[in-house]
Amino acid sequence: MTVRDRLAELGLELPAVNPPLAAYVPAVRSGNQVYVSGQLPMAEGKLLATGKVGADVSPEQAAELARRCALNALANIDALVGLDQVVRVVKVVGFVASAEGFTGQPGVINGASELLMEVLGEAGRHARSAVGVAELPLGTPVEVEAIFEVSG
Repeated sequence: MTVRDRLAELGLELPAVNPPLAAYVPAVRSGNQVYVSGQLPMAEGKLLATGKVGADVSPEQAAELARRCALNALANIDALVGLDQVVRVVKVVGFVASAEGFTGQPGVINGASELLMEVLGEAGRHARSAVGVAELPLGTPVEVEAIFEVSG
């Protein structure tokens, strides 16, 4: 089964790649690794939510937003090298704009991790960091970046 078949089976469709918000590129290949820039939970060029997790945004909603970030990361991989070139996800770093006292960052970033494992199977298992921060770009609740190993 191809990655596209698995996406279809899950009822998911890769979104269009969001244009960069500043002076960077969405993804860069170096040897057999692809570094995907921090992805925001955007759909059709619009941010899906703003606010801090644990105040304005529930942890459950934030996990769904992290899931969208991971889907956007896969869209960037597809645009750069093609999804079928993915050997494995190496590392995921998730940032959570956290209200004071919120400590559930790992559960929020599970949204991204679980999507990658659902889509890529064992190749989707990865090392990870989940970090609470005071603010993120555009007021987004979550941002996810990733490193992928690719073939070819």
